[in-house]
Amino acid sequence: MVERSAIRILVLDDESFMLKLLNRVLANLGFTSVILCDSGRVALESIDANSRPNIILLDLNMPEMDGIEFVRHLVERHYTGSLILVSGEDERMLQTAEKLVQAHKIPILGHLHKPVRPESLSLLLDKWTPPSSSGQGIPKKVYHAEELQAALNNRELVNYYQPKVAVASGEVIGVETLVRWNHPVDGLVFPDMFIGVAEAFGLIDELTQRVFSNALIQAKVWREEGIRLRVAVNVSMDNLASLSFLNFVADMTAEVGIAPQDIVLEVTESRLMQDTRAPLEILTRLRLKRFRLSIDDFGTGHSSLAQLRDIPFDELKIDQGFVHHAWSNETLMAMYEASLSLARQLGMEVVAEGVEDRNDWDLLQRTGCDLAQGAFVSRPMLPAELPGWIEIWHERVRTELSLGKR
Repeated sequence: MVERSAIRILVLDDESFMLKLLNRVLANLGFTSVILCDSGRVALESIDANSRPNIILLDLNMPEMDGIEFVRHLVERHYTGSLILVSGEDERMLQTAEKLVQAHKIPILGHLHKPVRPESLSLLLDKWTPPSSSGQGIPKKVYHAEELQAALNNRELVNYYQPKVAVASGEVIGVETLVRWNHPVDGLVFPDMFIGVAEAFGLIDELTQRVFSNALIQAKVWREEGIRLRVAVNVSMDNLASLSFLNFVADMTAEVGIAPQDIVLEVTESRLMQDTRAPLEILTRLRLKRFRLSIDDFGTGHSSLAQLRDIPFDELKIDQGFVHHAWSNETLMAMYEASLSLARQLGMEVVAEGVEDRNDWDLLQRTGCDLAQGAFVSRPMLPAELPGWIEIWHERVRTELSLGKR
């Protein structure tokens, strides 16, 4: 752990009173390597002179150069330290500024409202870790279509399953199938590293069919063990460009012997479809065959009101970005409650993604959300782990969550 006295901090604020106050607070907290700057120009000159601050406390509203412009200059200088925003602006303004900093790939420890409380500042400063230990600057590996095709041929793609549970009772209702690439060199590779490759190079149909087939076979194995669950599989809009996908889903389901109403197809539209005729026909016919349809990541990308208007979805999944910490954030709470209300008016079941802690869970209970999914319930697991996890979860329901009879 780095000693506080060794951490270099630059404080940028145009008010001399705030500079003196923050300097005194930092000294009382044990931070003695502090540079005070009353303008963005002075701060940049200090950085250019090789001051290399580990942390910058940045005021947003300054007359000569505001904090947002200052962030852009930091990006141009390839700044590798962290930021804490300090401002008298409202919460939404600070949240927007945080998003901008994150978009620039600069680590942000959080934000503080003026007047600054020493204990709040101390908590944020304690979150800082040296760049070398946080993984910053390590480029993501780029995978190629040939590698992914080889992975499909060699059966290196494996299904993990994340449970969905009823918030009111704790009952395990289903699982979402999440594909992983068991790479022979790189280990477990997550889908954000290869799904885009599959869509771009025409491999998404083969990949989705492999995931779907394995999920259905696994569902049958669980049933033979006395575990009946809905199984959800993610479907790209690219899968819905051809009517052959409809036939594959229907035929495979009949072959394995799983009821269509126990299959959930989670539709994510990662990019706008130019021709919607085939997707609309396929999804409508799947719904007629009693497959369940879910709109995934609602509120992000192209998962929108237009989809709800045009497609007969059974389920709405509120994106994790509107669920986690919504209990403490007015903006997120408004979006979460609006999504929940909309789904109820349309007669849809609601799944809240990103339920990471007890506060998130309690929010779902207070607001009457139907299903919960996230790390508080369980992280994705291999199929062999599910029966044992169900026993552990039922014990949590009885003791920790006090939901009573399942």
